[in-house]
Amino acid sequence: MSTSRQLAVSCIKRARNGAFINDLLNAELNRSSLEPRDRRFVTELVYGTTRRARSLEYLWRRYVEREPSDDEFAGLQLGTFQLVFTDVDVHAAVNETVAAVAPRSRPLVNAVLRKVATDRERETVWPDIATQLSYPDWIVTRLVADLGEVDADAMLRAMNEPMLATQRVDGYTQDRGSQWVAELSGAQVGERVLDVCAAPGGKATAIASLVGANGFVVAGDRVTSRLRRLRDNVIEYASGNACVVQLDGHALPFLSASFDRVVVDAPCSGLGVLARRPDARWRVSEADVAALADQQLTLLRASVDTVRPGGTLVYSVCTVLQAETDDVVERLLTARPDLSLDKGDWLQEAVGLGFRQTKTGAMILSHDHGTDAMFVARLIRD
Repeated sequence: MSTSRQLAVSCIKRARNGAFINDLLNAELNRSSLEPRDRRFVTELVYGTTRRARSLEYLWRRYVEREPSDDEFAGLQLGTFQLVFTDVDVHAAVNETVAAVAPRSRPLVNAVLRKVATDRERETVWPDIATQLSYPDWIVTRLVADLGEVDADAMLRAMNEPMLATQRVDGYTQDRGSQWVAELSGAQVGERVLDVCAAPGGKATAIASLVGANGFVVAGDRVTSRLRRLRDNVIEYASGNACVVQLDGHALPFLSASFDRVVVDAPCSGLGVLARRPDARWRVSEADVAALADQQLTLLRASVDTVRPGGTLVYSVCTVLQAETDDVVERLLTARPDLSLDKGDWLQEAVGLGFRQTKTGAMILSHDHGTDAMFVARLIRD
């Protein structure tokens, strides 16, 4: 039987070698026999250590003269996180973390963590805000440029805290920001709606409840591995008025003007959900942003023809970068003069929910109401 810290050490080691934290942790917890309290503790340790990876390494690296092994690295990260960012007792943070690593790793982990424990009595002098808040430099730079220093700082700090999802009335667990985006899609009773990038199905099933029994939702996705979860969620939460199809959003297999409303919740840098996806900040690069923006535009352009005249195209992303939000919409408007911004009452509704109006749509930041950060825009086809 693994202790909580042993399981956390295992996850941190595997994440360092490329494993995705969310999937890995869920699988490990499902295989474990840990009590609910211990499962919550493991989740706090693994997510917190992943979020704070850069800060933690800065705090212990000065005491290590050689490159640590994966096991030593995991122990140092885990112990430092407990010492600096939790209220775990110092004795437990050091001794039980040391016991959780392999015997050959214990001398280094023990010696360094005791030095970190002593250091915590003094105020840390951080070299820069990116190290202090544990983000890649480019994320801090881009958010400051796009949001301003005050909002960027507040959002970066908010995404270092656990973010709780809420249950919809039907029992589906989903971030409130995502729930609001589904509401702001404007789906009406009786409409035919296509959700182009629907997995795992949160927005698609929420929209299915809006269109009612006389409406219908087609929930599509390209990735085979994501379709099973999408299908399961649609079966459980869509009340029989939705279907799942595998499709390529770049070449949709539908007749022109087939839908009243098309939703493109496009792949993006994900900078608005870094609290919920703790390792995403270390996976996405600045070079990815331009490519993602081009992909978003391609998906939108491919979707326009499936919208009936007078129908609505909804664009949403879980990021706040200018290049992936207003800029993409403006590029789309240039490419498709048969589209125009929907400037109706939905924008006032969005502001009422806590969104901020932008040049082309509405955006909510993580620190505004403790949700994922989201952008949404609506366009009408002439």
